[in-house]
Amino acid sequence: MIRKILPAIVLFLPPSLATAAADITGLAKVREGDTVVIGTTRIRLGGIDAPSLDQLCINPQSEKWTCGVSARDELAKHVEGKSWTCHPRQTDRRGRQIARCEVDGEDIQKWLVRSGWALAYKQVSHDYEADEAAAREDKAGMWQGAFIAPWDWRVRNKKTTILGAAKPPEDANATLLASASGPVAPSPECNIKGNVNRSGECIYHKPTSRWYSQIKMQIAKGTRWFCSVDEAEAAGCRETKR
Repeated sequence: MIRKILPAIVLFLPPSLATAAADITGLAKVREGDTVVIGTTRIRLGGIDAPSLDQLCINPQSEKWTCGVSARDELAKHVEGKSWTCHPRQTDRRGRQIARCEVDGEDIQKWLVRSGWALAYKQVSHDYEADEAAAREDKAGMWQGAFIAPWDWRVRNKKTTILGAAKPPEDANATLLASASGPVAPSPECNIKGNVNRSGECIYHKPTSRWYSQIKMQIAKGTRWFCSVDEAEAAGCRETKR
């Protein structure tokens, strides 16, 4: 009787409880400061939050810079040619595996937070709080100037708290609430255009799309750049029908 009941119990358990997910290993393609792809598996680095590619920060000279692009590029440079081992914990609503990852034995989330390219995502984990404090003390990465926490930037408003070691300039709020998705792509490979149609639907256009050249990149119009089809679809956009 017990042998018949157990399979039924396992069948109705959530996937994360029914079986332990196998480790994901190999070389990774870095999409954002906290998102990589190994093989065909998209992985969201757990316990941390890095700036989006179109997020802006302010440096000690009160100049704006694309800290989201820098976070991605610094991670890519740090892990180039190195082997990853990721331990999946669950799947997020975008279909990504949330995992803790080691790169040649190094805790890569710890490195990102300690280097100032990501924050400890305290809403879900307290594992990297000490590393964030050290980065803030050393004015590493984003902490060299002023910025908005990635989770605040995604739902930003005028009351959003400004973080950083530098005293923000008077117009810091307007700068940090803006997006790098201006008329020029934040980097050469981020050339997929996203816009919102009259029905409020997000549409993405590859360079080969018919209407690509006619899409004017204007922040006020809700446009933004994407670095891959996966990224555009993860943001809830669909490909244009033409």
